[in-house]
Amino acid sequence: MKVKNKITPNEDQINGFMQNPDLGPISMVNLLKYKDKAIYEDGRDTNLTGEEAYGLYAVEVVNLVEKYGGEFLFAGKVSRLMLGEVENLWDSIAIAKYPSRKAMLDMTMDPEYQKIHVHRDAGLEGQLNIETI
Repeated sequence: MKVKNKITPNEDQINGFMQNPDLGPISMVNLLKYKDKAIYEDGRDTNLTGEEAYGLYAVEVVNLVEKYGGEFLFAGKVSRLMLGEVENLWDSIAIAKYPSRKAMLDMTMDPEYQKIHVHRDAGLEGQLNIETI
């Protein structure tokens, strides 16, 4: 099994998500890998680690998930692998539940979300985002 962390979904993944927007509730399992040092696209100077930059995003995104009818079910740091094998472990895991795909999509289009997204991009090396129903 090949595992490849990404920052954004590819076209096929976006198209699949857009099909059946009323599907729900859905939970999104996020396996997160942070950059050692945050890197902002606008070139700002920062001493933040990737985890700290992502933390700025995480604090705010909780409110947006709730604004769109969702909830955070779990967040924690990965400590070790209990079963199986992967080349590199993720740093953290978070699980958020949304009433529907449309609710999650609407959240990502919210100007408040767009404003905080810069911290996500600055902090994440990549992630797996797994939809469950």
